[in-house]
Amino acid sequence: MIQDIQPSTFDLSYLHLDPEDEDPVLVFDGKKIALKGMDPLLLPTYREIHGPVQYLFAIDETHYFLALEKQDHLSYQDIHALRHQKPKKTQFAAVTAYHLYVWYSKNRYCGVCGQPMIPAHSERAMRCPSCHNRVYPNIMPAVIVGVLYKNSILVTRYAHRTYKGHALIAGFCEIGETPEDTVRREVMEEVGLHVKNIQYYKSQPWGFDLNLLLGFFCELDGDPNITLEQEELAKARFIAQDELNDEPDDLSLTNDMMMFFKEHGAHVLDCLDSKKTPNNKFKSNP
Repeated sequence: MIQDIQPSTFDLSYLHLDPEDEDPVLVFDGKKIALKGMDPLLLPTYREIHGPVQYLFAIDETHYFLALEKQDHLSYQDIHALRHQKPKKTQFAAVTAYHLYVWYSKNRYCGVCGQPMIPAHSERAMRCPSCHNRVYPNIMPAVIVGVLYKNSILVTRYAHRTYKGHALIAGFCEIGETPEDTVRREVMEEVGLHVKNIQYYKSQPWGFDLNLLLGFFCELDGDPNITLEQEELAKARFIAQDELNDEPDDLSLTNDMMMFFKEHGAHVLDCLDSKKTPNNKFKSNP
């Protein structure tokens, strides 16, 4: 998945560093990112940037910065152009930086008193020097759901998005909900089905939409007849293991879950059970 950049290591420590000329700088204009090259991904460096920058994070020994002013002299691409670009660690850095860019850009002024916000000194937060309001990066949890029925999985297609490939049931966690509650609610809302035996699979940061995605598999409970929520979905159907023709994309949790089903079929939940330790905690991935 997008965050799997091993053997490289991601360090989100909040540091006060001055940029050097060759340090990469992430530059955004809305949903567009400045790139010097696409194959491979090549980011602008500090020597090419006009104006102030903000330190973001490090991957291995490389320090990444965010430009705080628009750079009209650079060339931009839509942020979604990063979905299948390499090298992987640059792809992950760019998408994670976009998440932080959106947060910084939406918190320039205090939501309590309206005064300009400034970066906190000791932690990644924006603070108001007037009323002392403090705002931390926003992360929106959402679930991805693989609904199983016999030897098939429920796949969907979005109604109003440019992406037309297979998707799974998905939705944001609401106030007061557990992720498992969200699974039940989203499946009922989108396809009118009941589910049981909900089991956690794995998670993924998804900076394209500021999400933390939580993957779950579950079983259909009762009638398999689908009632489609047509405002959100164009299609939904159960597809058999041997009919699923999607290939690994090394990007999304949705694809990773479909590949897990493609490998294990009706035994998905048994495989998840086998990964649990006696205290019901999942072993860490190697």
